[in-house]
This record gives sequence, structure tokens and C-alpha cells, in this order.
Amino acid sequence: MTCPHLAGLRPGPPRTADGCEECLNAGTQWVHLRLCLTCGHVGCCDASPGRHATRHCKTVGHPVVASYEPGESWAWCYPDEIDLEVPPVALGFLRR
Repeated sequence: MTCPHLAGLRPGPPRTADGCEECLNAGTQWVHLRLCLTCGHVGCCDASPGRHATRHCKTVGHPVVASYEPGESWAWCYPDEIDLEVPPVALGFLRR
């Protein structure tokens, strides 16, 4: 499925390699990590107490995240609520 929110994405490098930015600052735990494909924000998934990836999307309006878990290669569009393939331009920023 195609998604209009993929058009024009220019992902940048992850802003941290150590975990969820907000959880690291607060000293809290996360379950899985998500990478914002607009700005490189690393946030925790909705199974984590902070749900920082979703909160980031809602706060700043960046629509597409990718899994930032080693070995995973998938993306999610929040506005359209659909699974996506990771755009080729973002593959180099995922953890292997």
C-alpha cells in the first residue's frame, strides 16, 4: 500500500543510539523503540509506559516511524494507521 506521508521524507540519523530519548532523561524503562523518519527522534512504543513515539507524532506532527529494533525492517504511518515498507532512504538508519 502506498502512503502520501512517505513523499518527501528526508530521514536523518537517530538522535540517540542508547534508547528512548524521554525514558533515558527520566530514568524509566521502555519495551521497543521507534525511529521518527522525519527528524530522527527515538521514542518508545505503545507497549511502553511512556508511549513516547506516539506522543512525539501527536505533538510535532511527524507521521511515519520505523522500528528501531535490531533486525526489524517495517514502518508505520500514524495518520493513516497502516504498515509500510521502510523507504530505501531510511534503511541505513535502522539498527541491524
